[in-house]
Amino acid sequence: MTSAPTPISRSLFIFSILYGGMVCMAGVLGVKQVALGPLAVEAGIFAFLLLVVLSSAVSELHGEKVATGLVRLGFVPLLVSAALIHIVIALPHDPGMYPPAVDAFPIVVGQGSRMMLAGLISYGTSQTLNVFIFSKLSRGEGKLVWLRGMIASVVSQIVDTLLFITISFLGERPILDLMIGQMITKVILSIILVPPLIALAVSLGRRFDR
Repeated sequence: MTSAPTPISRSLFIFSILYGGMVCMAGVLGVKQVALGPLAVEAGIFAFLLLVVLSSAVSELHGEKVATGLVRLGFVPLLVSAALIHIVIALPHDPGMYPPAVDAFPIVVGQGSRMMLAGLISYGTSQTLNVFIFSKLSRGEGKLVWLRGMIASVVSQIVDTLLFITISFLGERPILDLMIGQMITKVILSIILVPPLIALAVSLGRRFDR
C-alpha cells in the first residue's frame, strides 16, 4: 500500500512559483542599466532582491532546510531557460520578422559562457548565504524579520557582486570602480526595499497557510 503524498503548504507553493519566475527574469532584466538618481545599477537587481525576499520568507515559514532546497531547485529553471535561449538564438529567424529585432534579440537575451558561469556561481553562493545568515540570526526566536532580512540581503548582495563581476570581467576591464558602484547601490536598495517586502511576504505567507 503506497503512502499518501506529503501535502505542500499554500505559501510554499505560491512562493516557489514566484521564485522560479524571478530566477529566469533576473538575467533578462539585467541587460538594462537603470539610473536611480545618482546611482546606477543593472535592473536584474530587482528580481534578485525578490529572490532574497522569497527565500528568506520561506526560511521563516518553513525552515532553513526547505529554503535551501528552494535555492538549489532554482538552478533548474535557470539552466533550462539558458539552454532554450541558446537553442532559439541558433535557429534561423523568420524572414518576415521585424528587422531591428533580428539583431537586437541575441544582444538582449544572449550571454557569453563566462557571464553565464558567473551568474550560476554568484546565484548559488549568494542565495544560499542569504538563507544561512537569515536563519542563524533568528536564534530560534523568529523576531525582527525585517532586520534579519536586511542584514542577510546586504551581505549576500556584496558577495554576489564580488563573484559576478570578478568572474565576468577580471582581465578584460578594470573592475574595482564597477564593483564598488554596484555594491553601494545594492546595499542601499537592500536597506530600503528588503525590510518592508520581507515583512509583507511573511505576513502574506502566514495568511495563505491559515
